[in-house]
Amino acid sequence: MILTPDGLEALRSQLIVSCQAYPGEPMRDPRTTGQVAASAVIGGAAAVRVQGLADVQFTRAAVEVPVIGLWKDGHDGVFITPALRHALAVANAGAHVVAIDGTRRTRPDGLSLKQTVDGIHAASHALVMADCGSFADAVAAVEAGADLIGTTLAGYTGERAKTDGPDLELLAEIAGAGLGKPLIAEGRIHTPAQARQALDAGAFAVVVGTAITHPASITSWFRGAMDA
Repeated sequence: MILTPDGLEALRSQLIVSCQAYPGEPMRDPRTTGQVAASAVIGGAAAVRVQGLADVQFTRAAVEVPVIGLWKDGHDGVFITPALRHALAVANAGAHVVAIDGTRRTRPDGLSLKQTVDGIHAASHALVMADCGSFADAVAAVEAGADLIGTTLAGYTGERAKTDGPDLELLAEIAGAGLGKPLIAEGRIHTPAQARQALDAGAFAVVVGTAITHPASITSWFRGAMDA
C-alpha cells in the first residue's frame, strides 16, 4: 500500500496511536510493538506511530493501517529522525509516513528542512510528517513541502512553555492560519476529553501515545493519585 496525500483524508478526525517503549523497558521489543499496534487498531486506531526500524517492519506485518515511522537518535536537540539517512532508512523499513524533526533548528547532517523533505520524496514513496514546536516551525515546514504538520515538539524546543495537556492555543493558531496541510495534534494528550478538545481546536487528527500504550506511566498516575 502506498499512501498518497489524497489518501490522508481517511485520517480526518481519527485517532492515531503511538506505540513506543523506552530503552531498557520490558516492552522494548519490536514484536511487542507490533502486537500493541495491532491491539490499538482493534480498539479503533486509524493509524499507528512507531519508533525504530525493526518496530516499523514488525508493525507493517501486524496491521493494515498506515504506519508513521521515526528513528530517535540521541536525547537532546534534533533527535527525531534527525538526518536524511535516518529518514530514508525508516522509509525503506516500510513506513507509509516518515516523521522527522520539523523545527527550524540546525540538523546534524547540515541539510535544510526542505532539502530533507525533498530527499525523502525523491528517494521513496513515503509522505513526511514534520514534528513542530511552534507556529513559525509549522509555516516553515509547509514551505519546505511537508505533507503533515504535527505539534509533537510544542513545549520542548524553548519557543513555547510546556503546557500540562495539549497545546490547544498552538493548535488553534496553526489551524486558523489555513496552511493547507493536515494538522496532527500530538503531545501530552492524556484523556479522551483532551483528544476531543484537540479536534475542537482545529486538529485534523489526534495522536495519543503514553496514555494508551505505556503501562509504566499509566500505573504511576494511578499510584500517585492513591498515594495523595
